[in-house]
Amino acid sequence: MPKFVHRVTKYDPANRDERGHYLADDDVDSDRGPIEAAYLQAVVAFAEECGIDRLSVRDPSAFLLEPDEDGMRLADLFPSLWDFHDGAEVPLEVALELVRMMLRGDEGWCLLEAGDAFFVHIGYDQYMYLGTDRPCERAAVRARRLGLFPEPMPESPYSEESEEPDGPQRPADEEFWARVHWLVASGQAGVLEESPIQHVSRWHRLTPDSVDAVRAGLAPRAMLTVWPPLSTDVAAVLASVPEDGQVEFVREDAAGTITGVRLNGEQREELAALAAGARAAAALPTTVDEHRPLASAVLPDPDGVLRARWRTTWSPCDRTWAFLNALRPGQAVTGTVTGIADTVTFVDVDGFTARIRQPELSWRWIGDPSAVVAVGRQVTAAVLGADLVREELYLSLKALQDNPLTQLADRVGELVDGVVTNVAPFGLFVRIEDRPDGLQGLVPEAESAGEAVQVGDPLTVRIIEVDLARQRFLLSRRRALD
Repeated sequence: MPKFVHRVTKYDPANRDERGHYLADDDVDSDRGPIEAAYLQAVVAFAEECGIDRLSVRDPSAFLLEPDEDGMRLADLFPSLWDFHDGAEVPLEVALELVRMMLRGDEGWCLLEAGDAFFVHIGYDQYMYLGTDRPCERAAVRARRLGLFPEPMPESPYSEESEEPDGPQRPADEEFWARVHWLVASGQAGVLEESPIQHVSRWHRLTPDSVDAVRAGLAPRAMLTVWPPLSTDVAAVLASVPEDGQVEFVREDAAGTITGVRLNGEQREELAALAAGARAAAALPTTVDEHRPLASAVLPDPDGVLRARWRTTWSPCDRTWAFLNALRPGQAVTGTVTGIADTVTFVDVDGFTARIRQPELSWRWIGDPSAVVAVGRQVTAAVLGADLVREELYLSLKALQDNPLTQLADRVGELVDGVVTNVAPFGLFVRIEDRPDGLQGLVPEAESAGEAVQVGDPLTVRIIEVDLARQRFLLSRRRALD
């Protein structure tokens, strides 16, 4: 950010007390006349001294209300409302009109910046902050001559915050879109909310055939939120709206256009009117605690870098992504066993249900998982991998255990006594350890010496090969007789 910051206002610092509270009774609204013009000329003076003729829009927001007769509309400054997006570059002339709009409290608001060289931030009550990469003493003098009061400040209150209290922001990268495709294909998702401007959204219906087309038409750096399909039982949706809360009432009209309106549950007439012409609808909660979309992200720039500073509302899907994205294969995690099925064991790890497939419980053969794990028992396992598309986490107990075949590799050529555990057309399986889960090797038919044996018969065999990659070893009865 620029190292020099001035707060430029129409308020005389002499009218502040020792705590900085302003004591005079100035009008906090724009006069829409000479004082407003002075603010704009001050911006020009600082910009010219820094050599700035273009600025980027950052963190745009809009309240699309009907303006009064002198009100300003974003439509008068941009070919389309969606051109007023984060990162949009505008010439100084358009930037000045945006400053005018913000001073008047009209339709749009944003930060205007030029990298580390310059910024214009408009706050409440006609407070303007100008950041520059040089002292700009001539511009400060010009501002004073215009009747304004430039005061050096440590920083703008609207400067970028460095902390991320809720964790990283998920980018709408290829992995995110793979999840969207999967959610749509599985019938879980049906609507995408696109917010290139805070407080303004576009809604898109998602089908397996439309996801890529919707993606191609999104505004740069938009915030994206994926929701379940709209319900065709519009009456039931209307009845579900609480009397004492606010919802985003999303409706699809007969033409297939989807729109959303925020209303209180008490506004029953407005809700009923919206529902009357809808063929599908949803009532989405707006509070942070109840905000539970299927997925959310922010569009990165075409080079893959996420430069938008705003964040989607932190929700369970964000926490899940951040948790899974932070894990690395081989990392040890601790959790509590919550369930045991025939082929998989479920483990709660920091509130997320992970899975251990039966072959990952032990290097040894296990017939019943309960011999290794029990519900309520705490276990430590290694991360095998995280599937961010299906939001699944796979763990392994055996990855943190010594592989017994490693020691067996040093015993190739040794004679061992075992017990036949299975007779197959291609050979015999022989357990060479005196324990129920003892290691079992294969005696291929060519190495069986032609003897007739049955399950349970003792047999002396020779270890002829240990294959660690395939996790198996071969035995020979014929060579044991040599």
